[in-house]
Amino acid sequence: MVNKQKILIVDDDENIAELISLYLAKECFDTKIVGDGESALEMIKTYQPNIMLLDIMLPGIDGYEVLREVRKSSNLPIIMLSAKGEVFDKVLGLELGADDYIMKPFDSKEMVARVKAVLRRYQPGQKLESPVEDKSKRVEYPGISINLTNYSVIVDGQTVDMPPKE
Repeated sequence: MVNKQKILIVDDDENIAELISLYLAKECFDTKIVGDGESALEMIKTYQPNIMLLDIMLPGIDGYEVLREVRKSSNLPIIMLSAKGEVFDKVLGLELGADDYIMKPFDSKEMVARVKAVLRRYQPGQKLESPVEDKSKRVEYPGISINLTNYSVIVDGQTVDMPPKE
């Protein structure tokens, strides 16, 4: 029997969370729903999800703070969900470590496709920087290294965070 990938849905709007859960369950994912930031941080430890869908506007600890706390100790893929569509909000979420940002209302097929895309790029236990990589899939110049496999950029020994288009 193949283990289903686990998705933690963190949203205080029960209707939206249930709808997301239904669409993901239809695609053979195992889902859990929590409605606040504190519960999300606890559920990560016990449920051990493969990915988290995280709303920004939550009671108590907001989504940005949950993201900060998770990033202190984990590379868990996180997709932000929010009605906040300002560029500032999107950039902040991505700079804090989110892997993607989906604006509400969203198309269910697009949301499922984004979840699958993020999961494809993530392998459990992978490090943020892999010290052993195939040199043929890398472009190097003095002070800069570009990995053509995972599209990471290292300048003077520091990884540069960039949006996928860059």
